[in-house]
Order: sequence, then structure tokens, then C-alpha cells
Amino acid sequence: MDGIQLGVDVGGTFTDVVLLADGVTTTKVPTTADQSEGVLAGVEAACEAAGVDPPDVEGFRHGMTVATNALLEGGGAKTALVTTEGFRDVLAIGRQDRPALYDIDAGKPDPLVPRQRRYEVDERATVEGVERAVDEAEVRELAAGIAADSVAVSLLHAYAHPDNERRVAAVLREELDATVVASHETLAAFREYERTATTVADAYVTPVIADYLGRLETRARDRGLPAPRVMQSNGGIAEGETVREHGVHTALSGPAAGVVGAALFEPESHDGVVTFDMGGTSSDVGLVRDGEVERTTEGAVGGHPVRVPMVDVETVGAGGGSVAWVDDGGALRVGPRSAGADPGPACYGRGGEEPTVTDAALVLGYLGPETELGTGLALDADAAEAVMADLAEAAGLEGPVAAAEGVYRVANATMARTIREVTVERGHDPRRFAMVAFGGAGPMHAAALADRLDVETVLVPRANGVLSALGLLAADERHDAVRTLGGRLDEVDPETVESRYESLRERVLAETSDPEAAVLTRGADLRYAGQSHELTVDLGAFDPPAVAEAFHAAHERARGYRLDEPVELVTLRVTATIPGDEPDVSHEGGDSEPRTSRPVRTDDGPQETPVYDREAVAAGLAVDGPAVFEGAESTVVVPLEWRATVDDRGTLRLERSGGAE
Repeated sequence: MDGIQLGVDVGGTFTDVVLLADGVTTTKVPTTADQSEGVLAGVEAACEAAGVDPPDVEGFRHGMTVATNALLEGGGAKTALVTTEGFRDVLAIGRQDRPALYDIDAGKPDPLVPRQRRYEVDERATVEGVERAVDEAEVRELAAGIAADSVAVSLLHAYAHPDNERRVAAVLREELDATVVASHETLAAFREYERTATTVADAYVTPVIADYLGRLETRARDRGLPAPRVMQSNGGIAEGETVREHGVHTALSGPAAGVVGAALFEPESHDGVVTFDMGGTSSDVGLVRDGEVERTTEGAVGGHPVRVPMVDVETVGAGGGSVAWVDDGGALRVGPRSAGADPGPACYGRGGEEPTVTDAALVLGYLGPETELGTGLALDADAAEAVMADLAEAAGLEGPVAAAEGVYRVANATMARTIREVTVERGHDPRRFAMVAFGGAGPMHAAALADRLDVETVLVPRANGVLSALGLLAADERHDAVRTLGGRLDEVDPETVESRYESLRERVLAETSDPEAAVLTRGADLRYAGQSHELTVDLGAFDPPAVAEAFHAAHERARGYRLDEPVELVTLRVTATIPGDEPDVSHEGGDSEPRTSRPVRTDDGPQETPVYDREAVAAGLAVDGPAVFEGAESTVVVPLEWRATVDDRGTLRLERSGGAE
């Protein structure tokens, strides 16, 4: 990686910055309502710390939560939907499955487009072709009644035959001063509800993304910085102009960057790593196996299907800022509501009055009054103890320490369930994986979680507090394109398959910054006849018997068995990748002595515990728990029965040194 490089990732509470310039400089600043303000504040702080003039920065990569927040909080554009006559309510009907199987009161989110802004056109296409062409005069008349900032167009079977949809979108673009998004451009795949919902989500967030990137690029240009390239949900970087056209591809921008960063530290001694990213608002869990980030095409954000390729991340509302409370039955609960960055936990001294996970950590001694979180943010131990005392009274517990221990255990139990969802419930044995812990709060909880899951090894990279920002600098450029074909594998015309692959290849190459440097891979979604779900298999040349065997093997690996049934080809996929460079994170620390000590609550009661400077510790240092390693962006807690060693990259390797009870 040549020149000075900058990676900035926006989280719910903090904005993280990594600057590579003759070493690694990191910083954290509070996230702002307009994320671009916090981004530039973080950039300026990092440049000042590294002695770098902003115009000398040659590369700027960015991960954000703009699309995520819009979908979760209802902050997207005023959107309309144009669909085939008779299919106006597909978006509201959805699927018959419920968010909580045994909860009769469980609700689904309201559609992003209300019924009064859903419009129908008289046209019809089937999987065989267009049966009834659209009347452009009807579309122009319909356009006159649309009052929206953005329009999604999703016609029946447009994934197979998009001619009508193209004509509708073209007319609307002529007639309206609005963003127009067509389903065959966003997701050329079957399943009407998911395709329509994804297209609507794209139309809903794209104007917001375009506005945000416009503000950010202006602020960056004013400071002499290059225009930012943006992390997509698939774990790949794209040009800002590409993201502006289809903002839905950034729905999991930030979490994806963290998993990519964690993949840099996968040890050869394990089957893979569980990535555990705990920030101020939530915790994200993913998997990396054999150097490959696990991806999915069946994601959702805020209950809204988003079926574009994305890093497979499970999110739970348990972060450092998660609020602890007592439910109507008297049980102690943690999250999903968060105190956020403003006012934040009570110990931030910004007016927060509710107990949070961070307040509990301060009462337990995992954090100290002298600990700084982010730039210049000191902690108020008295405020933390006061809110924990109030919580103890409400929960019937004996004092603030008991309340803090309860908050810590409940938060860990919630996060452990999420890790089981991505491992045990998917057929993976967590004991065969290492855990990579990062985020501002992740390393503080990681060893306790590993104890619950029988995970023997926890890796905490040196830049763990800003690992998502580091992952931005390691990410490949990546572009995906899909199109449903459909049919039994042994009956599909190979020439048709190759023709479709060629059109997908041309599309992804057109999106890359350097087509000659791009590496192309082909894949296909396949299933056994009668199944309702697919598995994606990487392909070379399209040879049906070889494809079938690859699917059998993939199914056996994922599901534990294979069947003697016909295989169906469902969707074709092409990916263009321009490989990224691994950042140099070598470590030159030389200190082997703790800088101080403080009482820390352990399973054996409070113990005076050494506190090490995370940035200064020497490679080869080995420390038995209890111990604490404090850095600029995060704190690592090493419990009893655990041992921490430091490698030549500054990574802390935590391993159980005795039998955990």
C-alpha cells in the first residue's frame, strides 16, 4: 500500500480513525449527528497526532452507518413504489413467518412505502417473456400524481425480462425530479417480496447516501483530502459515485469492515475465527474460515429484507452504552436501548442518568477513573456508582457492585447467545475457532464470553479499538452482480448460462476502478429439487456434472448431509475483485512492567490488579490474570485462569492457563 492512507469508520458512539504514515496512528472521536462533521474531526486529530498535512493523504476509505440508521430510524427519503397491477400490496403482505415464532404479539415493521404511495401499471411479464407491453402514456399520467423524492420500480418477473421495467423507469426519470431505482438494476433475482423490498430499501436510502457523501466530499476537498472510497456491505470498497447510485449496498458498511479487519489475524491453528465487535451501541458477530469472510444474500436491517451480497453479521443490542433496566417481573435486563454518544453513560459526565454496561465496568474496576475513552474523555466514578446504586435498589440487589456484576453477566449472556447463533446453530463447533475481539468494549468482555463457549484462544489485535477502520485499509475492491435463471441443472442450456455470465461480467467490470486488474469469479445459487433455500457454490467452467458434485459437497459441509435428488440452478453470480494490500501493523513496544494497579472484581473477590500500557508492552511479554491492558481506544481484561502473551505485531493472545470453572 503506497503513500499515506486513511481509514475512517463511523460507529453509533465513536468515530474511529486509522492513519498509516511511517507507522500506525489511531484516534477516536464522538460520532456526530451529521456524521461528516465527526469524520473530519477525527481525520484532523489523527493528522495532527501523526504530524501529517491533510493534503499529503493519498487514499481515504470510509465505513458509515448512514443507510443503517435510515432503515432503523425511519430517516430515509419520501419514497413511492410503482409495480404491476394487482401487486400493490406485496410489500405489506410479505411472508408468513413471524419475527418471534411463539410470540402472538410480535409485530413487523411498517413498510417503508405506505399504501397511498404505491402505484400500479397495466403490464405483464412471465418467466417466458413479456405478454403485455407497458403503455408509456399511462406511465406519464401516473407520474403526474407521484409526489415523492424517490421512486422504486419493481414489476412482476422483471428479473427475467426487464423490458417493461426499463421503459417505466425511463419515463419516470424523464417526468420526475426524483431518484428512480429499478429492481433489475438493484436485484435481478426472483422472489417478488424480497426483490421489491430490497428495491424499495435502495430507493429509500440512496438519496440520503448521496446527500451525505456530497457533504463529506465537500468538507474533504476543502481540507485538501481525496474523495473517500466507501465500504460496501459485501466487505469490498467501491468508488463514491458507484455507491451514490445504489445506496442499499452500504447497509452494513461498518460491521463489514470490522470482519475484514479481523480476518487479518486468523491463526492457522484453528478452523477459523469468530469475530466479536462490541462498540458503544451494539455487538456484531461474524465468522471467517480459511481466510474467507462468511457472506450471505439473505440479510435484513430493521426487519426490512436487504437481499444484496453482504458480510454475514449478526447484531445484538448490547454495547458499552446499553442501558440496564428492571422489567415488570423484577428481572435485570440490558439493552437494546443505548445511551449513545450524547449524553452517553452516566460516567461520561455529560448528563446521562441511566446505568449502562460502561458504568458497570467502571464500578467493577475493569475501567479506572483515570482511563480515557476516546479523545480527552475521562470517567466519573462517582456518577457510575450512583446509577448502579439506584439500579441495585430497583432490582433488589445488595449495593452497586452486585448490580454491576449483574449487568456484566446479563450482557455477556446476551452476546454469548448471538455467538452460538453463528456457530452452534449453523453446525460449527466454537471450540475449534479462535475469537478475535475488537471494538471499544469487545476486549473487556471477550475472555468471559470465551469461558461460556469453551473457546480456548482470544486474539486482541493492537488496533482492536479501531479495527473496523483498519479493515477498511485492508479491504479489496469488490463488485457483485446477480441474475436469476432457473431450471434443473441437467436441463439448462449451457450457451444460455454462458451468455448470462458474460452480461454479468461486463456489468461488474464497468463498475471497477481498474478492469485490467480485476479478478473475476463466478458462482451459482443451487438447491435440491423441492427445497426453498439455496447455497452459493463457486464455479469455473460451466460443467453440469462438476457443478452438481460441488453443490453436493457444499451442502454436506453446510447441512451435514447430501441427497440423491436432482439439483436446480437458481441464480448466477459474478464478482470482480481488485485485491487490497495488508497494512503493516508491526509492533515496537519495549515495556514489560505495569504502569499502575487498581482493585478489580474477580471471581475470588476484589484483587489488586496490574494495569499495563497496551501500546508500550514488549513483544514476548507473558502475564497471568488477573491483569488489565489499557490502550487509547479499548481496555483488555485478562481474568483469573487466563494468560496473555504479546506477539511481534502487538497482538495479545489470551489463552486459558487453568481449568475454567
